[in-house]
Amino acid sequence: MTIKSDGWIRRMAAEHRMIEPFEPEQVKELAGRRVVSYGTSSYGYDIRCSTEFKIFTNINSTIVDPKAFDERNFVDYRGDVCIVPPNSFALARTVEYFRIPRNVLTICLGKSTYARCGIIVNVTPLEPEWEGHVTLEFSNTTPLPARIYANEGVAQVVFLESDELCQTSYRDRGGKYQGQKGVTLPRI
Repeated sequence: MTIKSDGWIRRMAAEHRMIEPFEPEQVKELAGRRVVSYGTSSYGYDIRCSTEFKIFTNINSTIVDPKAFDERNFVDYRGDVCIVPPNSFALARTVEYFRIPRNVLTICLGKSTYARCGIIVNVTPLEPEWEGHVTLEFSNTTPLPARIYANEGVAQVVFLESDELCQTSYRDRGGKYQGQKGVTLPRI
């Protein structure tokens, strides 16, 4: 496997609609104000968070169960800034829609700007032939409320290309998160 460069990412976005919408350069300023950067980087792509959030709440005193997830564990919120409560988390989705090629695996890592504030971004790998909006988890590890900025960079996707095709892709096995749109809760 090889890590793919900015040229490969631009080519795959143009020829195969791998990332939509796609920003071919690194954006650090928008409408005259500094933003957490997003777009193509040297060996990856910095993804953005949309304005759609689900903020964890314990107001209903339900149990968090990945096999029987109760949507009452979250409060829906839309906005340019999401406040994540202390020692809690929120789910969001990317602005970008991804179509991962059959010979590619992606790994997503949080941006240092958020990590240095105690905000951890967790995303599972995007498997070969998976497509959809990426569901993001923001964990606020601090004892203080934390801000997440929509339409700005939150994490970086790194693309690993194999020299051979996988035998069974995410699409082949009918993956349960295939084609997801919006913030997607756990499924079994």
